[in-house]
Amino acid sequence: MSDIQSYLIFTLNNARYGVDTQSVQEIFFLPALSAIQEAPPDIVGLIDLRGEILPVMALELRLGYALGEYGIADSIIVLESEGDTVGLIVNQVHEVQAIAATEIVTELSYGRQATPHSHRLVRGVAKTGGELVTILDCQRLIHSGESVQPLIDEVLDDNGELPESSLILEEAPRGRKNRCLYPHASEAELAILRDRAENLKTRTEGEDLAGLMPIAVVGLNGEYFGLDLNLVREFTDIDKIVPIPCCPSYILGNLNLRGEIVTLVDLRHLLNLPLTDLGSNLKAMVIHLQDLVVGVAIEQVCDVTYVHSSQVMPVPAAIHSSKDEYLRGTVAYRDRMMSLLDLAKILTDGCLVVDEEP
Repeated sequence: MSDIQSYLIFTLNNARYGVDTQSVQEIFFLPALSAIQEAPPDIVGLIDLRGEILPVMALELRLGYALGEYGIADSIIVLESEGDTVGLIVNQVHEVQAIAATEIVTELSYGRQATPHSHRLVRGVAKTGGELVTILDCQRLIHSGESVQPLIDEVLDDNGELPESSLILEEAPRGRKNRCLYPHASEAELAILRDRAENLKTRTEGEDLAGLMPIAVVGLNGEYFGLDLNLVREFTDIDKIVPIPCCPSYILGNLNLRGEIVTLVDLRHLLNLPLTDLGSNLKAMVIHLQDLVVGVAIEQVCDVTYVHSSQVMPVPAAIHSSKDEYLRGTVAYRDRMMSLLDLAKILTDGCLVVDEEP
């Protein structure tokens, strides 16, 4: 499995991209940006991130297209390479996917010679879940200093305007750096963006920034659960489950994952959740812990976020049970509290072992 790598998948302008999860440092909702002068054209602003100045990149400009329009639903992915850090504006963060090197097409044939710069920032294209994902090279994305020409350029009509049939729908001239990022934001939305910027400045006294934990947020029975992202090899849709005879109900069966047989388990009996029908939109979260690979049934992949250890609170006494030993604690997420699962304990203390003795 050494040729398999994890990628964080995100959407920008209805196109899907992937970046190596090892380069991802943090993800948060888009704040107001501070203006910057004499920066590269694709660097559209700055953020004060807990005392550190973070340049923010518009991927459209980096790839040679027109600057888009952003809003409060957009996010920033913080990427790091060789000690340098940059924020990347994206429309939506999806999930982590494991993609084999053999599934990434690095050499595309167009029937003609492509320009030398066409794929400088792109490692290749992969097909996952029936959709094409452009895999970006984070090292080149941050460090390459040469300009990039888009593979498909804007085609103007005789009046110098974009025709209705054009593949490229942006109306702003390519490279127009001084365009407002939030031209249609209301005063209330601008206030939210400013509040986010102020919150990102906050550095708790004595805070250990190395204590940030990458958390995958998943949905099960209408509740949010967080778990250590480092243990997640991939998220995948489930096409077929092969039942295993003479197993307890929490062993749902086996999955054939690109030729690898992975056992799928249901953790709800450990979490005191109702054992209702999981429905047809079931997904598998593939966990890799030491030499153990197992699939965990979930209903939704909600988010990838970072939580500081100081934010984790004990499990409230009101919900204490014999099963809370499998919880690391709780943390605020969106408008509710989210339980953090201790997957290492769940998978190593024998609670999922099938006892074959009569």
